[in-house]
Amino acid sequence: MKALLLFVMMTACDALMQDLSGKMFTFPQETNRAHVQLNTSKINFSAVTVCHRSFTDLKRDHMLFSLSTPNSPNDFLIFWDNTNKEMEAHIKNKKSEYGGLDYKPNTWHSICTTWDSVTGLTQLWFNGQPSVRKFTNSGSNIRGPVNIVVGQEQDSHGGGFDLKQCFIGMMSDVHMWDYVLSGCEIQNYVDERNFTPGNVLNWRALDYQIVDKVLSENKVTVCY
Repeated sequence: MKALLLFVMMTACDALMQDLSGKMFTFPQETNRAHVQLNTSKINFSAVTVCHRSFTDLKRDHMLFSLSTPNSPNDFLIFWDNTNKEMEAHIKNKKSEYGGLDYKPNTWHSICTTWDSVTGLTQLWFNGQPSVRKFTNSGSNIRGPVNIVVGQEQDSHGGGFDLKQCFIGMMSDVHMWDYVLSGCEIQNYVDERNFTPGNVLNWRALDYQIVDKVLSENKVTVCY
């Protein structure tokens, strides 16, 4: 009876939304296992905006955000291509490349990516600066069930992790919307002013699961 009660309590805790304001996920080592699963009940997306802040000193390719469905491991993937020094947005297994970014190591960067299925246009906002709008994929929605991961890049739905593509560093303030966020709202996010939190993933009320060695810590601040 006590074991059953403990299991019910653990299940209930897993299901709770947690406010991670002022927190960050720390990915401390190279691994093909450690990641954070981000949970949502939404399964159909005609548009997407994803924003996050990240801090790393990696000098190789690495993922920043990975959303897969059973039909497509790269339905919405944000990836740094270190060879070509460009950020890639993969939408339904097609990609757009964004170069010329000052992706400094050991620096917090705010990155927002938008996509609309009607126009097929994708845009990257890097530290508040908009990229050119590029055609990536149009005509159909991203349809779930979705599996959303940070820390690893999915080569299959929920798996296929590659040791040399994992993220090492810190990540914070992950939000996702099922519409294209306005430029003003993105700037408010970048400047950490008042903005509408994500209606798919909300850092202030996040349903998540840590797998293996990932830490949830207070966000690092520099004192002068």
